[in-house]
Amino acid sequence: MILQKKFLRDEEYSPAEDTFFVADYIEKEKGLSALDVGSGSGYLTKLLSENFAFVVGTDINFVVLKNQTYSTKNLVCCNGSDALKLEFDLIVCNLPYLATDEILDAATDGGKDGFEIPKKIFDSIHKNIKMGGKFLFVTSSLSDYQKLMDYAQKLGLSPRILAKKKLFFEELILVEAMRHK
Repeated sequence: MILQKKFLRDEEYSPAEDTFFVADYIEKEKGLSALDVGSGSGYLTKLLSENFAFVVGTDINFVVLKNQTYSTKNLVCCNGSDALKLEFDLIVCNLPYLATDEILDAATDGGKDGFEIPKKIFDSIHKNIKMGGKFLFVTSSLSDYQKLMDYAQKLGLSPRILAKKKLFFEELILVEAMRHK
Protein backbone atom coordinates (compact mmCIF):
# COMPACT_ATOMS: atom_id res chain seq x y z
CA MET A 1 0.00 0.00 0.00
CA ILE A 2 1.41 3.39 -0.98
CA LEU A 3 -0.11 5.32 1.90
CA GLN A 4 -1.73 4.30 5.12
CA LYS A 5 -5.32 5.30 5.75
CA LYS A 6 -4.39 7.91 8.36
CA PHE A 7 -2.75 10.00 5.63
CA LEU A 8 -5.78 10.21 3.36
CA ARG A 9 -7.63 13.48 2.91
CA ASP A 10 -11.40 13.40 3.12
CA GLU A 11 -12.19 16.82 1.77
CA GLU A 12 -13.03 17.83 -1.79
CA TYR A 13 -9.97 18.37 -3.99
CA SER A 14 -9.81 21.39 -6.33
CA PRO A 15 -7.56 21.70 -9.39
CA ALA A 16 -4.53 23.96 -8.95
CA GLU A 17 -1.82 25.56 -11.11
CA ASP A 18 -0.07 22.24 -11.79
CA THR A 19 -3.34 20.65 -12.97
CA PHE A 20 -3.94 23.44 -15.48
CA PHE A 21 -0.31 23.16 -16.64
CA VAL A 22 -0.86 19.47 -17.49
CA ALA A 23 -4.26 20.26 -19.04
CA ASP A 24 -2.67 22.60 -21.60
CA TYR A 25 -0.81 19.62 -23.03
CA ILE A 26 -3.32 16.79 -22.74
CA GLU A 27 -6.11 18.69 -24.47
CA LYS A 28 -4.15 18.14 -27.72
CA GLU A 29 -3.77 14.37 -27.16
CA LYS A 30 -6.08 11.84 -28.83
CA GLY A 31 -6.35 8.06 -28.78
CA LEU A 32 -8.33 5.01 -27.79
CA SER A 33 -7.54 4.80 -24.09
CA ALA A 34 -6.23 7.03 -21.32
CA LEU A 35 -5.63 6.75 -17.59
CA ASP A 36 -5.52 9.56 -15.04
CA VAL A 37 -3.66 8.40 -11.93
CA GLY A 38 -4.55 10.49 -8.88
CA SER A 39 -7.73 11.78 -10.48
CA GLY A 40 -8.57 14.05 -7.54
CA SER A 41 -11.10 16.65 -8.69
CA GLY A 42 -11.67 14.77 -11.97
CA TYR A 43 -10.61 17.77 -14.06
CA LEU A 44 -7.96 15.92 -16.10
CA THR A 45 -10.06 12.76 -16.33
CA LYS A 46 -12.96 14.77 -17.74
CA LEU A 47 -10.65 16.54 -20.20
CA LEU A 48 -9.21 13.21 -21.39
CA SER A 49 -12.73 11.85 -21.98
CA GLU A 50 -13.23 14.49 -24.68
CA ASN A 51 -10.53 12.98 -26.94
CA PHE A 52 -10.23 9.33 -25.86
CA ALA A 53 -12.79 6.56 -26.38
CA PHE A 54 -12.13 4.92 -23.01
CA VAL A 55 -10.85 6.78 -19.93
CA VAL A 56 -10.20 5.54 -16.39
CA GLY A 57 -9.42 7.66 -13.34
CA THR A 58 -7.81 6.24 -10.21
CA ASP A 59 -7.26 7.74 -6.79
CA ILE A 60 -6.19 6.37 -3.43
CA ASN A 61 -8.95 8.28 -1.67
CA PHE A 62 -12.48 6.90 -2.14
CA VAL A 63 -14.17 9.96 -0.63
CA VAL A 64 -12.38 12.26 -3.10
CA LEU A 65 -13.45 10.03 -6.03
CA LYS A 66 -17.04 9.94 -4.77
CA ASN A 67 -17.16 13.73 -4.49
CA GLN A 68 -15.31 14.77 -7.63
CA THR A 69 -15.97 18.33 -8.73
CA TYR A 70 -15.75 17.19 -12.38
CA SER A 71 -17.69 13.94 -12.22
CA THR A 72 -16.59 11.18 -14.57
CA LYS A 73 -17.21 7.48 -15.16
CA ASN A 74 -14.81 4.55 -14.81
CA LEU A 75 -13.31 5.50 -11.47
CA VAL A 76 -11.26 3.01 -9.47
CA CYS A 77 -10.06 3.48 -5.90
CA CYS A 78 -6.57 1.99 -5.75
CA ASN A 79 -2.88 2.77 -5.37
CA GLY A 80 -1.55 4.06 -8.71
CA SER A 81 -2.95 1.54 -11.18
CA ASP A 82 -2.50 -1.59 -9.07
CA ALA A 83 -6.07 -2.78 -9.71
CA LEU A 84 -5.84 -2.42 -13.51
CA LYS A 85 -4.67 -5.00 -16.05
CA LEU A 86 -5.30 -2.82 -19.12
CA GLU A 87 -2.78 -0.99 -21.28
CA PHE A 88 -3.34 2.66 -22.21
CA ASP A 89 -2.22 4.96 -25.03
CA LEU A 90 -1.73 7.77 -22.51
CA ILE A 91 -1.25 7.82 -18.76
CA VAL A 92 -1.32 11.16 -16.96
CA CYS A 93 -0.30 11.84 -13.39
CA ASN A 94 -0.06 15.07 -11.45
CA LEU A 95 2.38 13.48 -9.04
CA PRO A 96 2.60 14.19 -5.31
CA TYR A 97 6.08 15.63 -5.90
CA LEU A 98 6.95 17.82 -2.92
CA ALA A 99 10.06 16.68 -1.05
CA THR A 100 8.92 15.92 2.50
CA ASP A 101 10.27 14.05 5.51
CA GLU A 102 6.92 12.35 6.08
CA ILE A 103 3.75 11.83 4.07
CA LEU A 104 0.95 13.90 5.59
CA ASP A 105 -0.95 14.88 2.42
CA ALA A 106 -1.40 12.20 -0.26
CA ALA A 107 -2.13 14.85 -2.89
CA THR A 108 1.18 16.72 -2.60
CA ASP A 109 3.78 14.97 -0.41
CA GLY A 110 6.29 12.90 -2.39
CA GLY A 111 8.54 11.80 0.45
CA LYS A 112 12.35 11.93 0.46
CA ASP A 113 13.62 14.03 -2.49
CA GLY A 114 10.04 14.09 -3.84
CA PHE A 115 10.86 10.59 -5.13
CA GLU A 116 9.49 8.05 -2.65
CA ILE A 117 5.80 8.20 -3.61
CA PRO A 118 6.34 8.95 -7.34
CA LYS A 119 8.60 5.86 -7.54
CA LYS A 120 5.75 3.72 -6.18
CA ILE A 121 3.39 5.24 -8.75
CA PHE A 122 5.91 4.59 -11.57
CA ASP A 123 6.29 0.97 -10.41
CA SER A 124 2.51 0.61 -10.50
CA ILE A 125 1.78 2.20 -13.90
CA HIS A 126 4.70 1.27 -16.18
CA LYS A 127 3.04 -2.10 -16.97
CA ASN A 128 -0.07 -0.23 -18.16
CA ILE A 129 1.60 1.84 -20.90
CA LYS A 130 1.02 0.44 -24.40
CA MET A 131 3.98 -0.03 -26.71
CA GLY A 132 4.36 3.42 -28.29
CA GLY A 133 2.27 4.92 -25.48
CA LYS A 134 3.07 7.92 -23.33
CA PHE A 135 3.26 8.71 -19.64
CA LEU A 136 2.92 12.43 -18.87
CA PHE A 137 3.73 13.59 -15.38
CA VAL A 138 4.29 16.90 -13.67
CA THR A 139 6.97 17.45 -11.08
CA SER A 140 8.82 20.40 -9.56
CA SER A 141 12.22 22.02 -9.33
CA LEU A 142 11.81 21.59 -5.56
CA SER A 143 12.11 17.80 -5.96
CA ASP A 144 14.82 15.65 -7.54
CA TYR A 145 13.12 15.50 -10.94
CA GLN A 146 16.25 14.16 -12.64
CA LYS A 147 16.08 11.15 -10.33
CA LEU A 148 12.48 10.61 -11.54
CA MET A 149 13.54 10.84 -15.18
CA ASP A 150 16.43 8.41 -14.57
CA TYR A 151 14.04 5.99 -12.88
CA ALA A 152 11.58 6.21 -15.79
CA GLN A 153 14.46 5.31 -18.10
CA LYS A 154 15.37 2.36 -15.86
CA LEU A 155 11.78 1.11 -16.34
CA GLY A 156 12.26 1.10 -20.14
CA LEU A 157 10.73 4.50 -20.85
CA SER A 158 12.29 7.36 -22.79
CA PRO A 159 11.70 10.54 -20.77
CA ARG A 160 12.08 14.11 -22.00
CA ILE A 161 11.08 17.47 -20.59
CA LEU A 162 8.16 18.90 -22.57
CA ALA A 163 7.75 22.21 -20.77
CA LYS A 164 8.62 24.26 -17.72
CA LYS A 165 6.54 26.89 -16.00
CA LYS A 166 8.02 29.35 -13.55
CA LEU A 167 5.96 30.06 -10.46
CA PHE A 168 6.80 32.35 -7.56
CA PHE A 169 8.78 29.79 -5.51
CA GLU A 170 9.30 26.85 -7.90
CA GLU A 171 9.33 25.73 -11.49
CA LEU A 172 6.80 23.15 -12.65
CA ILE A 173 8.24 20.56 -15.03
CA LEU A 174 6.15 18.49 -17.44
CA VAL A 175 7.80 15.25 -18.52
CA GLU A 176 6.76 12.88 -21.29
CA ALA A 177 8.05 9.31 -21.03
CA MET A 178 7.47 7.11 -24.10
CA ARG A 179 7.43 3.31 -24.03
CA HIS A 180 9.49 1.84 -26.84
CA LYS A 181 10.40 -1.56 -25.40
